Amino acid sequence: MSTSNSPFRTPLSRARGLGASHHGVGHFISERVSGLALVPLFLWGAFAGIRLAGKDFDAVAAWVAIPINAVLLSLLFIALLVHLKNAIQVVIEDYVVAFAPKAALVIGNLFLCMLAGVAGIVSILKIAFTGAL
Repeated sequence: MSTSNSPFRTPLSRARGLGASHHGVGHFISERVSGLALVPLFLWGAFAGIRLAGKDFDAVAAWVAIPINAVLLSLLFIALLVHLKNAIQVVIEDYVVAFAPKAALVIGNLFLCMLAGVAGIVSILKIAFTGAL
């Protein structure tokens, strides 16, 4: 029996579209949007990486200092981390049974992705504005 047609669900829960974890639809949409955003950003990043291969630090720093490159590089990094956080969270929620370890791993996953995001964006901005790491 489909959960959307279940006689045990209230009209409000059907209207909100929330499943047992109360965040399924938003999580699903977030995964799809971040995955969709990664397609053009990754193609741009791969092309840029190939063009920058073999260049010295000063040439790469000058490339990052171009505003559109800094913005796109930051967006690529953010989209990658959002997608990674969501993917790891699904694995944790699917395979860790006990509540306490599951909660700790989900919070740890969020913390590490946020930490990596802040470190990455600060590094990109530092190189873009000063030309040095």
